[in-house]
Amino acid sequence: MHASSFFGLITLLAFFMTCIAAPMNVYVPTVLYPHKSSVWQIGSRHNVTWDASSPPSQLSNPYGMIVLRKDGRLLLDRPLANGFSILDGRYEVTVPDVEPGEYQICLFGDSGNYGEVFNITN
Repeated sequence: MHASSFFGLITLLAFFMTCIAAPMNVYVPTVLYPHKSSVWQIGSRHNVTWDASSPPSQLSNPYGMIVLRKDGRLLLDRPLANGFSILDGRYEVTVPDVEPGEYQICLFGDSGNYGEVFNITN
């Protein structure tokens, strides 16, 4: 009886280890808009767009977050959007009241990836 319990436990542990070791695909969609020639005015609305045409079969995080990046620093305390499906391919945001200058969009899902540098103006 003890031997069968031991082998049952080993089988159960092997099953769980297989589940834990199953690789999750990291989804890194390319940010398409804004691009380098884009100029956003504070208070205006724009669609942030990304290539959602080739998602993996399994996502470790299906929800997205969009933040601005300026001078290498992510403005995480002021996300432009969060909680949307990363598979949507676009999300409309309102340009916040920030210091005018050069920015990038960072799209988070499984990972964070940056769009091209663009400008925000008054």
